[in-house]
Amino acid sequence: MTRVPIAGVGMTKFGKQGERTAREMFAEAAGKAFEDAGLAPDDVDEVFYGNFMGEIAEQQGHSGPLAADAAGVTGPATRIESACASSGAAVRHGINRVRNGDVDVVLVGGAERMTNLSTAEGTAGLASAADALWEVKAGVTFPGAYSLMANRYFDKYGGTREDLAHIAVKNHEHAVENELAQFQRSIDIDDVLTAPTVCSPFGLYDCSPMSDGGSAALLVSESFAEERDLGPEVAIVGTGQSSDQMALQDRASMARAPAAERAAAAAYDDASIGAEEVDVAEVHDCFTIAEALAIEALGFYDEGEGIDAATNGETAIDGDLPVNLSGGLKAKGHPVGATGCAQISELTKILRGDHVNSDAVKDSEIGLTHNAGGTVASCVVNVLEVIQ
Repeated sequence: MTRVPIAGVGMTKFGKQGERTAREMFAEAAGKAFEDAGLAPDDVDEVFYGNFMGEIAEQQGHSGPLAADAAGVTGPATRIESACASSGAAVRHGINRVRNGDVDVVLVGGAERMTNLSTAEGTAGLASAADALWEVKAGVTFPGAYSLMANRYFDKYGGTREDLAHIAVKNHEHAVENELAQFQRSIDIDDVLTAPTVCSPFGLYDCSPMSDGGSAALLVSESFAEERDLGPEVAIVGTGQSSDQMALQDRASMARAPAAERAAAAAYDDASIGAEEVDVAEVHDCFTIAEALAIEALGFYDEGEGIDAATNGETAIDGDLPVNLSGGLKAKGHPVGATGCAQISELTKILRGDHVNSDAVKDSEIGLTHNAGGTVASCVVNVLEVIQ
């Protein structure tokens, strides 16, 4: 294990800001990260930028150098695309570059502009993360794909609509005081159960929203941090990535997430910890069932037991394992290219004590981020630890 200090983090408010370009939002997030770290663009050796829908939403490809220029950086820049795991993968690329000794400072993050599209256009754009030949042509969208996973989970393990509702209610409650979240309002079980149906068993509140936003982090070598007297409080100590078959019908089970299981196993091994040592987690709850699948794949719960966690209060802010204290994708928002690094930004602040929900987990030392692409055909898991 070689730890990679997080010198600074930054993100925009997530939500509807469709008049802003992705490059503008990334520039804002990067500027906040520079201010947080006490560093300047000239200090950056390389940039990895996550973006998924640039060609669809903005007719803009080749966005790596564009994002770097917007952030004021002249070093080499690469766009990373892995659907909703794009900036999680960008973070992992940055980690590996620092660990290999190739760079001392890397700017990682991502941005997405989505709400300038109509609902139909946005849904079609997101569907391009599914198998175009065998799923998209058959009319599959992601609410439909995840509803298949939810129904299969219920058939195999049990669980109810109410259990899903508890996940949504919990994450909305966590976002109430988070000024960067898209939805800063409480909801109750009845709100979820009586909301318009999107695709059974999901109603409106089971689904993450279309969002605009950007996120960024500055990862540095330990020698650079010491030389510049940066005093970072949190470091990434483990990372893992895996993938799975794209199409659901090709998988052995629709009620599990093997890519997340493998990514988590690699991250735990890299960090030399077990799942039981994680104090707090930010997981990819693009739909309510996705949180249940994630906490099982990460080893926090056995198969079929994650569905009850929110219902029992175990993953709430005062539970044994708080999950998605930022509000998660469900309430914080989900500008897909920015999400993975936003998890890093939020969890870094939670662990170092300057997040609005930090007091609830003030003794936490180890945190985990889980960022998935598609129906978890891609997954990146990172382990963060307070520097002692």
